[in-house]
Amino acid sequence: MGMSQKVTPSTGSLIERAAEIYDFRAAVRAPVVAVASPQEPLGLSLSKPSFSSAEVAQEKDSPLRSAASGSRSGQASTSSGRTAFAGPLVAVDRNRLRESGFIVPDAAPGSLAEEFRIVKRQLLLNASGAASGKPLERGRMILVCSAQPNDGKTFCAVNLALSLASERDTEVLLVDADVAKPEILSTLGIEGGPGLMDALADPSIDVESLIIRTDIPKLSVLAAGRQANNDTEMLASARTKAVLDGLADNHPSRIIIFDSAPALAASPASVLALNVGQVMMVVRADRTTESELRDALALVDGCPNISLLLNGSSYFGGNHSFGSYYGQGV
Repeated sequence: MGMSQKVTPSTGSLIERAAEIYDFRAAVRAPVVAVASPQEPLGLSLSKPSFSSAEVAQEKDSPLRSAASGSRSGQASTSSGRTAFAGPLVAVDRNRLRESGFIVPDAAPGSLAEEFRIVKRQLLLNASGAASGKPLERGRMILVCSAQPNDGKTFCAVNLALSLASERDTEVLLVDADVAKPEILSTLGIEGGPGLMDALADPSIDVESLIIRTDIPKLSVLAAGRQANNDTEMLASARTKAVLDGLADNHPSRIIIFDSAPALAASPASVLALNVGQVMMVVRADRTTESELRDALALVDGCPNISLLLNGSSYFGGNHSFGSYYGQGV
């Protein structure tokens, strides 16, 4: 784990200034990735900060997507013998995704889709152990958060889940863990219903029965569920660990993405970080300050594997033709 260096002010680009402050090359423990947002130029990169236990940087924006809920009528057995939800599919509003600038399933590849392909690959390599030779403990559970609101963490979580769902060997569960202000279902154009917090509050509820299957192959969604004044205490309970471990252990091919509350705006992210194997911290270029980033990283350092997703800054510098190989470049 590297130490940050004290440097004099620079007038260079954001990436150049960041490189002066954080010794990325010495601290990198995960690859660089990039994604792009609908309103701003390409700009996301994945890396790890040298001043924290997490050390990965990314330089691109990414769009969001949503999931739907509906009646459930069937069940199927998992490889572990437990029953898993196999009810009717609920349609995701693809027009809403398209209008909001998200990745649209089955659409022609473009720059945004390409950027998230890069982002997800490193996370998958970490989870499988292909990058280090040893799979990360709970590496298939990934927490997405940010320091402050409006940094694009839900946008990135949804796009990451959409991109992962296109993998041939994985199932994706997108969990809305931003209990105070859940946005996943509305983003996907799906009706709300009981979810994670209901299963935590009532041990008689099998969380698998609350999972919403979408018409996007291999993508399911779990709503936040009921709001409670003691949400952080519930998330910090032994019940939460058992429920989350069950979601992963019962489905060996399942990748679980948690969209959590901003770390400096609410406390749930800090306790959820204790139950996942990877954290992806979304950093908004020229908005998130170094002090905010340091404080946010300190709150989620219960997870030793933290990646930074730099949102709103081009990973490829002045080259805005990334993705044009498929005829969809910007």
